[in-house]
Amino acid sequence: MAPERESTRERTPSGATAAGRSRGHRLDQPRAPRRRLLPEWDPEAFGRLSERIARFLGTGRFIVWMTFVIILWVLWNIAAPGRLRFDEYPFIFLTLALSLQASYAAPLILLAQNRQDDRDRVNLEQDRKQNERSIADTEYLTREIAALRMGLGEVATRDWIRSELQDLLKEMDERRDGHHEHAVFPAERSARRDVDDR
Repeated sequence: MAPERESTRERTPSGATAAGRSRGHRLDQPRAPRRRLLPEWDPEAFGRLSERIARFLGTGRFIVWMTFVIILWVLWNIAAPGRLRFDEYPFIFLTLALSLQASYAAPLILLAQNRQDDRDRVNLEQDRKQNERSIADTEYLTREIAALRMGLGEVATRDWIRSELQDLLKEMDERRDGHHEHAVFPAERSARRDVDDR
């Protein structure tokens, strides 16, 4: 019996599976994070930052500050002594700075507009769903009100009961008057007959 068990153990590659598990990925443990060459960045945080910059670029404060800096730049490079000037008359460095500012401002503004479009799309979708729910609720309430009106048409109201009672009273009065007439008329007829007989 012992040699047979040893042969079956040799047939099952238990050691091979354990070694294979150690070399491969285990499903009961999280995978190790991969190393990336580029730094990781949060697109949501970058989008919020771009929106702040785009909002600031669209304010009057930015225009006033940019105008003040440009005037100061030009006056400094015209009126300052020659060795203190850092950008001579064609103002090439100023042109480069303004072109760099414009080249970065345009994509930031576009990114902010794209994020605003995404928000507007989500808001429109939510409004559409809310309108659909409101329309469904209105249709349900309309059907319920119509059913209540149909049900109330079959219910006896106070005015209807009053009119029916008045009609019954009239009929009873008419019958009572009719019985009195029938009770009086035979007596009168018999008296008239007695008078005629005499």
